[in-house]
Amino acid sequence: MDKITMKNMAFFAYHGVYPEENKLGQRYFVDTELHLPLDKPGRTDNVEDTVNYAEVYELIRGIVENKTFNLIEALAEDIASEVLRTYTSINEITVRVVKPHPPVAVLFDGVSVEIHRKRASSL
Repeated sequence: MDKITMKNMAFFAYHGVYPEENKLGQRYFVDTELHLPLDKPGRTDNVEDTVNYAEVYELIRGIVENKTFNLIEALAEDIASEVLRTYTSINEITVRVVKPHPPVAVLFDGVSVEIHRKRASSL
């Protein structure tokens, strides 16, 4: 399956279990892989035959910046669900959400969640 990859999209948002996370906020990074056939736009060179990644970016930005979730798992799930609902030509999506500075007393490069969802078949 062909794919469009959008990497390292950076957003400032207010997700987290702890009240200070919801008050202070922090930067989050999102990667997506959009699985869809790209043979037609490859032949026609027409944006109408593919998924406009600028529009997908705006959809994701709206979710990350305008909604609040306790868990980055829920954020990733909402992104996957909304992208699949909005763009019916996308068959599968992988979403990775990175929280580089979680408020825990551990030295590491942050935490990430990666999910993969497929469009439900209509049998």
